[in-house]
Amino acid sequence: MAMTVFTHPGRHRVAVLARAVLLPIELGIVHQCFGQARQGASADGEPLYEVATCSLAPGDVRTDGDFTVAVAHGPEALAEADTVIVLSSYEDYVQESPELPAPLAEALALIRPGVRVASICTGAFVLASAGLLDGRTATTHWRYTERFARLFPRVGLDPDVLYTDSGSVLTSAGCASGIDLCLHMIRRDHGTAVAGDVARRTVVPPHREGGQAQFIRRPVPERSAPGTSAARDWALRRLQDPITLGQLAARESMSVRHFTRRFREESGMTPMAWLTRQRIELARELLEESDMPVEQVAARTGLGTAANLRQHFHAALGVPPSAYRTTFRGPAGGRQS
Repeated sequence: MAMTVFTHPGRHRVAVLARAVLLPIELGIVHQCFGQARQGASADGEPLYEVATCSLAPGDVRTDGDFTVAVAHGPEALAEADTVIVLSSYEDYVQESPELPAPLAEALALIRPGVRVASICTGAFVLASAGLLDGRTATTHWRYTERFARLFPRVGLDPDVLYTDSGSVLTSAGCASGIDLCLHMIRRDHGTAVAGDVARRTVVPPHREGGQAQFIRRPVPERSAPGTSAARDWALRRLQDPITLGQLAARESMSVRHFTRRFREESGMTPMAWLTRQRIELARELLEESDMPVEQVAARTGLGTAANLRQHFHAALGVPPSAYRTTFRGPAGGRQS
């Protein structure tokens, strides 16, 4: 009987494909995020995931530092996984050719249909070469987006976002945005409470939207320059109330034009787009953690009506509030919208 890579039945199995030349930070991100996820968002809860690192052949994998990483598993781990994450690599082929080397193509062929597949940084080149991104939206590190677009014209490249989610296939930008992608997958699997607990223990922001810019092109304002944090704090304390752009600007004693420009410099998005996202995040929490009717959720988040909540919620997450609540609380967990 063949030995199995994963040894904890009932846990979601995550296989991480590591190739030379490996960036160790990416490997650490995956293990840290998924390894910290616990049932009930509690340190005493049962682990929700089992993570296994694999390579094209067991053995030492070179890194971009002065050390190697010993990998115990070969590509057979991919055949058992529920989620496969392909890390980036400094191998030239991912940046110069749309063709996959035979050993890598054979390894990817082991992935079962319907398994969730994700990439970090230039790992997107591998997914694109395998045809997994054809007709989908994807991203990769901003430095390589022009080359990616030239090699893979069938992929809808979005060069400005932190990560993309096409359902069963996800991609992230640079290695640090791999944190955002992992938290997003945990949030999708188990809700904001579990993902937020992982973020707190990892000491990172609990949620950065995938559509947020990879980097802000303008220089970060000097620390002595007036910022917009006071306005954001003020808004977060009263999301249920009508909030106008003029009110936000007034909190910082700025003109609307100056405030909007400074807000974009600091956050990479407009003030009202940011405000809508905060309201959607609050709605997610209320849907997960309470039986509050959708009409009350809409009022509590400042989105007004249930119809308005449904519109914004579906635009942001791709599902209506009722389906989202059922996912995390079950059919009896609350009223349907």
